[in-house]
Amino acid sequence: MSQTVDRALSILPLLAEGPADLGQVADRLGVHKSTALRLLRTLHEHGLVYRQSDQRYRLGARLFALAQEAMENLDIREIAHPHLVRLNEQCGHTVHLAVYEENEVLYIDKVESRYPVRMYSRIGKPVAITVAAVAKLLLADLPGPERRALAEQLDYPMYTARSTAHAEAFLKELATVREQGWATDLGGHEESINCVAAPVRGADGRVVAAMSVSAPNVVVTAEELLSLLPLVRRTADAISGEYSGRTPVKGTPA
Repeated sequence: MSQTVDRALSILPLLAEGPADLGQVADRLGVHKSTALRLLRTLHEHGLVYRQSDQRYRLGARLFALAQEAMENLDIREIAHPHLVRLNEQCGHTVHLAVYEENEVLYIDKVESRYPVRMYSRIGKPVAITVAAVAKLLLADLPGPERRALAEQLDYPMYTARSTAHAEAFLKELATVREQGWATDLGGHEESINCVAAPVRGADGRVVAAMSVSAPNVVVTAEELLSLLPLVRRTADAISGEYSGRTPVKGTPA
């Protein structure tokens, strides 16, 4: 039975390369055509493959529907949380996870600093979208026209002298973030708080969330916080790998 399942599943990546006829499927599996036909018929009955008018087989629509449903049901917070905790244990600073929904960037998870000085951010609370590092990453990933339209409708409060002042400056910063693949907020929201962030990407490469490490400058300088960027990016990559299914889950994520 396990061999049959293995053979049937081996057909799917073959058809992902493009339509194939019965002989090609049989040759790839190393089985007789009758065996390949039996497997294809079973997959066809479940909508996972489709037989074209030219007698070749391709991936079926049901497979794409299942993939979409699986992606929609993935809980990025649940996947990311152990990684955020591990990062917090390594650096000691506040760690956030944020997503973009309906023109707002919201914190969906937070691991508190181990130091007495705490941040006022809260899970479910929108971030300061024009200055927050996580917001820059999420908005930088938007298509160009959508990015510009959003930037032009935002207000640009000057929280500090380092806050982004207007749409053109914001778009320029988003272009830089998009190119370099990470973002910072160095006193843009609160003069005493610095932040460095990295993107979490889905299987299609799009940014689905952003995570960050934040700390007051009475604990570490901006330069010291920036030295954590490689660690932050490795953590984001680990979350991305697990979320997109590129890496297997083996106990507690590293």
